[in-house]
Amino acid sequence: MGHLSSMFNGLTRSFSLKKGRKSGDCSGREAAEVMAKEAKKNDLILRSSGFVNSDASDNLASVFSKRGKKGVNQDCCIVWEEFGCQEDLIFCGIFDGHGSWGHFVAKMVRESMPPSLLRNWQETVAQTSLDPECDLESDKKHHWFNIWKQSYLKTCAAIDQELEQHRKIDSFNSGTTALTIVRQVWDVISNHEAVQIISSTPDRTKSAARLVECAVHAWKRKRKNIAMDDISAICLFFHSSASSLQIHPVATPE
Repeated sequence: MGHLSSMFNGLTRSFSLKKGRKSGDCSGREAAEVMAKEAKKNDLILRSSGFVNSDASDNLASVFSKRGKKGVNQDCCIVWEEFGCQEDLIFCGIFDGHGSWGHFVAKMVRESMPPSLLRNWQETVAQTSLDPECDLESDKKHHWFNIWKQSYLKTCAAIDQELEQHRKIDSFNSGTTALTIVRQVWDVISNHEAVQIISSTPDRTKSAARLVECAVHAWKRKRKNIAMDDISAICLFFHSSASSLQIHPVATPE
């Protein structure tokens, strides 16, 4: 778990250097806000009807909202590709305001939740460590789920407090529902990409090695500053190929 925390801290330091500050002066909040600005500049954040499609992933998100007949549209949404500067991570959220100040509350939560979630995720990761004896993938997934769960609980509590202390918004008689999702694909190469890599390898005996090398390059590109996992592959062919068919002669007695 430490490598994820170091990744976030490394990003914090890099953003600090860009601003000409010392690394210790840049808090998690500032780092998250800089990430949001960078994502917006690179067209990775969508806050209105339209679509967003990152070149680094196969994700495509389409968004549309239509005002009803009750007055102002109190719905708002956000899609953030490469959430937290990770190519395989996406954040989606729809916020449905209610009450006289519902549209303001919905927009405020939309702007506050993603960077706050990133900050709390970083803090939760830093405080948590994986059991070294845990080798089951299911246990790891459960552990990751708990990390995101705790991060969400902290984020919602912080936003509730922020709304209560806001002087210009009546958060007692107004509010918003929030439906959000964070999707992460832990495989750096998709099944389709793996099939293409294997099928395009001239020598089948070297297909596993080529697949692993491609995965290594994909990891370095998609998960910068994250320690690489062990990568292994088995390529099993069920049909012979005329181009790769090898005949081993057998000596027969005369």
